[in-house]
Amino acid sequence: MADKKPLSGRRIVITRPAGQSSSDWRARLETQGAEVIELPLIKVGKAVDLNTLAEVLQEFGAYEWIVFTSVNGVKYFFEEFIRVHVDIRALGLVRIAAVGEATAAALSDLHLRVDLQPKKASGEELAMELIKRESMDSAKVLVVTGNKNREELVEKLHEARTIVDTLPVYKTEETDLSADPVAADFSTRGADAIFFASPSAVQSFFDQAAALKLGGKARKPLAGSIGPATTGAMKQLGLPVDFEATEASLDSLVSALLPKLK
Repeated sequence: MADKKPLSGRRIVITRPAGQSSSDWRARLETQGAEVIELPLIKVGKAVDLNTLAEVLQEFGAYEWIVFTSVNGVKYFFEEFIRVHVDIRALGLVRIAAVGEATAAALSDLHLRVDLQPKKASGEELAMELIKRESMDSAKVLVVTGNKNREELVEKLHEARTIVDTLPVYKTEETDLSADPVAADFSTRGADAIFFASPSAVQSFFDQAAALKLGGKARKPLAGSIGPATTGAMKQLGLPVDFEATEASLDSLVSALLPKLK
């Protein structure tokens, strides 16, 4: 008889935006026996101010570091960079820093070496690593991000007298789940666990409480966070944090969940 899979019979909710990353999580959870419920609480789309982009690319050679805080930042920045420059070698000698394993992997897929990636996947930690590594006084840094900036990263660099330019290349918005049949099923039946992978998803869950309210017979899920920033958002909004990943990855989330399941 085959060994029982670790998540057999468990309903797991994932809240990432619809697309490749969500599909990947679904497939990996299903191989562990889970029934996966997708509640895409946010949607992400390209949003680049062409004037700001032109200014950044015009003085690109002056940057000592370019910092990527997400996979979406990598994707949309290089779409525009290659559209303008054609040849990726136009990056020159700028050094690259990344927040998180997934972001670093997206850069690696483009055959780019990541010069700095903090062990802890947070913007604040990356800034501290940069400051510890070398003097950032008057250094020029480009932070590629979305419309919801990681303010801690920029603030820490400013404190070290770094010259920081930010380039938003994507926009994160809340989805509307009020008429979504999957959301209705979640409200009726509940789940064993729900995975939150960003502060934006937490905020959307909070804002759509009416559409996601559990019925009297629904199973109340354990709420899991992918890391400190997401945990902070959950606590700020009064949502329970039943488990937290030690690393910003699906495997770490599952490892943190398993001891909590009865």
